[in-house]
Amino acid sequence: KMVDPTLAEMGKNLNEAMKMLEDNQRKVEEENEKKYARKDIPGPLQGSGQDMVSILQLVQNLMHGDEEEESSQSYRLQNVGEQGHMALLGHSLAAYISVLDRERLRKLTTRILSDTTLWLCRLFRYENGSAYYHEDDREGLLKICRLVIHTRYEDYTAEGFNVLYSKQPVIYMSAAARTGLGQALCNQLGLPLSCMCRVPCNTMFGSQHQMDVALLDRVIKDDVESGKLPLLLVANAGTPGAGHTDKLGRLKELCEQHNMWLHVEGVNLATLALGYVSSSVLAATKCDSMTLTLGSWLGLPAVPAVTLYRHEDPSLSLAAGLTSSQPVEKLRALPLWLSLQYLGHDGIVERIKHASQLSQRLLENLKNLDFIKTSVEDELSSPVVVFKFFQEYSNRDQTSHAAQASTIQRSIISNERHIYDTFNQWLGEQLAQLVPASGVDVVELEDEGTCVRFSPLMTSAVLGTEIQDIDQLVDCLKMKIPVLTSTLQLREEFEQEVRRTVGLLYIEDLGWPGLGVVRYNYHSDEKNDDKQEKELEKINTELLKKLNELESDLTFSLGPEFGGQKNCVYIGMVTEDLDVSELVETIAATGREIEENSRLLENMTEVVRKGIQEAQLQLQKANEERLLEEGLLRQIPVVGSVLNWFSPFQASPKGRTFNLTAGSLESTESMYVSKAQGTGTTPPPTPTSSLAKQRLPGQKAFKRSLRSSDGFSETSSISHCDDLEKMDQRPPALSPGQEQGPLETEKPEEQEVVQVETNPEDIHSDKPPPDCTRGEEQASDR
Repeated sequence: KMVDPTLAEMGKNLNEAMKMLEDNQRKVEEENEKKYARKDIPGPLQGSGQDMVSILQLVQNLMHGDEEEESSQSYRLQNVGEQGHMALLGHSLAAYISVLDRERLRKLTTRILSDTTLWLCRLFRYENGSAYYHEDDREGLLKICRLVIHTRYEDYTAEGFNVLYSKQPVIYMSAAARTGLGQALCNQLGLPLSCMCRVPCNTMFGSQHQMDVALLDRVIKDDVESGKLPLLLVANAGTPGAGHTDKLGRLKELCEQHNMWLHVEGVNLATLALGYVSSSVLAATKCDSMTLTLGSWLGLPAVPAVTLYRHEDPSLSLAAGLTSSQPVEKLRALPLWLSLQYLGHDGIVERIKHASQLSQRLLENLKNLDFIKTSVEDELSSPVVVFKFFQEYSNRDQTSHAAQASTIQRSIISNERHIYDTFNQWLGEQLAQLVPASGVDVVELEDEGTCVRFSPLMTSAVLGTEIQDIDQLVDCLKMKIPVLTSTLQLREEFEQEVRRTVGLLYIEDLGWPGLGVVRYNYHSDEKNDDKQEKELEKINTELLKKLNELESDLTFSLGPEFGGQKNCVYIGMVTEDLDVSELVETIAATGREIEENSRLLENMTEVVRKGIQEAQLQLQKANEERLLEEGLLRQIPVVGSVLNWFSPFQASPKGRTFNLTAGSLESTESMYVSKAQGTGTTPPPTPTSSLAKQRLPGQKAFKRSLRSSDGFSETSSISHCDDLEKMDQRPPALSPGQEQGPLETEKPEEQEVVQVETNPEDIHSDKPPPDCTRGEEQASDR
């Protein structure tokens, strides 16, 4: 067939274009595959893999992080010890043993599990018990709850929640138990929160942290009468906060009476391995189950917690998950099996005994310190020491009986407790920072409030705490007590001084650990709130900057990062030699100085602006007068020059000077006559504080003098008189808008004025007004 040449050429070009497009598309796809293989895969997985050295180097970098990391974390890593290495070796061996054949693995795991369980039961006086090893310390109690449910509800396996609905189970625990334990149990068991009953602690007799047994008995009877089933009671042998032990003997009798399961947990269970055990803790050996956290007690990293229990039916234990038919599950005990053999009986007892001795050493030193109140249950063998700073107010009125007085009294007591909580929070943070090896922390107790807790059984093995660390902790505490007492005593005086001082506003912030909070109050007649807020922020920021520039031992800051007041100056802890009146006067004077400087600048700007406007009007008027006086011909450039050459025109120079202080324009005629600048007004002095007292060499600001009070007042009055004499020699400061007349001074030539001169010969009407300059201006020769 005949083909049109044009169509043939078009088809050829189209084929070539499509081929080029397909080739380009193929290249793009290949490049995308290469990009995906090289860029989209994370860096360590690219190529054929990394070598062992590179991987370990990466792990080391991730472990240590930046060099600026806290020293406490690196301190923990340095005190793993050889016994910790045995525990870590156990995890590696467990992974290696898991690849053995099934029969060898079964024999090995059975031996490891039985040995570890026997050793723990003998160490902690728990005869004929079984053990469950778990990573989460709450998991053991969870499996115990399931065991009790299977035991008390015979049809639970077949009926499930239906049997629980017909007779609701109830789990009891102390109000002093760790936070969130009851909710976690209900979530894992699928029970409503109504199945959890928190038993209050004693409010009238005994320890404030022990469960109220009589109240518990009444609650159980009420639940039985309402058709509920009392299931389990969780007791404490060492509460999480203060380390107190419940009356375990009476609780065991109550549980036997109501057919309930008794589970015990707490740090005081560690003392069961010692030769002498207090009777309150020894009663825990009769409970149905207990949870031991050996990792923190012995300083063993990554070892499991252990729940010891007594139960005769292995099928129910298997159904509850306390035992497993999988040999790999039994290898959880391997790290503990190795570590216990490495430490031996003497090593285990020595570590627990060392922690108890640390607590006794600290408790003995705290008894000799004033203003320190301890909250220890058994002072002879308590492994937990809780203390707080406390000082009785001497001016507290105990005789008020009226309703209004009682309300005020309760408010005062509440504020005092809030202040003490703040101070003890600061004390605990300071001690933990100064002595990190001690392991002290801050705890919130319901009755005592904020306290400092020392629990060496939970920290000493990991941190390596020694006797010298306790002595260092006591020394730091002795240094902080005078600071706390002086700050607490001077807070009220500081508040009164601030409230009496004009221009300062006292901000009550009970959560600030320091002398107090103050704000300089900026007064303005403007109704623009945003502008006032910005000006207030500017003044208080500048005030804080100037206070920090002073040589003093005080710390001035903007307050806490979150929750603090805005535009305030926060003053930290102080010592007893602080002169509160001088501090408040300095703050007020510095604030006034900043405000006056700010207003002086604003007023001067306004005065200069008005002076320039007036100078422009006078220059315009002078140009008109010169035009009338010289005539029109003299204003023509060529004609005027010829006319001035034939008939010179004589005119006296007329200039103007602008006085910054008075804010007015004045004539310069007297200057041309006398050839000297006349006497004007002096500028106002820069506002400064006259409150700076004469200090001895090396004495810092806001410190009281070491002299007697009479001598001190005499010296202060003399220095104050000297300041007044110096002030009398200086001219008084001008208030905004006030004019000041000329004063006689010794050096009139040093006065600063701004002169605006007008020369009729050199100024044309189309020229802009001259600028305002400082210094003396001479008339130019024509």
